[in-house]
Amino acid sequence: MDFIRQRIFDVVEIRPRYFRDARGYFSEIYKKSALAEAGVLADFVQDNKSLSSLPGTIRGLHFQLPPFAQGKLVSCVRGAIYDVAVDIRRDSPTFGQHVGVTLTAEQGNQLYVPVGFAHGFCTLEPDTEVA
Repeated sequence: MDFIRQRIFDVVEIRPRYFRDARGYFSEIYKKSALAEAGVLADFVQDNKSLSSLPGTIRGLHFQLPPFAQGKLVSCVRGAIYDVAVDIRRDSPTFGQHVGVTLTAEQGNQLYVPVGFAHGFCTLEPDTEVA
């Protein structure tokens, strides 16, 4: 996995490495130790999936406040999205700023959205599934 820190340092794009052969490919999509080595120290407690039938569908911006706050590891399992994280930590030097990354099923890239960020996305293709 390759970890790409965004302009807001706590937000990380994760790009998988694909091992291909005649059968297809193999790729790790989650490895707690690799995330920890990259400074992503989240304990994921819930896994969600959504389907949006139409391109241009907007979901978000969503966030949770303590004691329910949680980080998110977002991936697009079918189609493509423009994924956005907005820093809502009032004491942060990047408060109110946002970063956006295009996530696609084809690339298999993911976005880590830490605690203290609002999250949302816009679908770019029909029948897009996000997990």
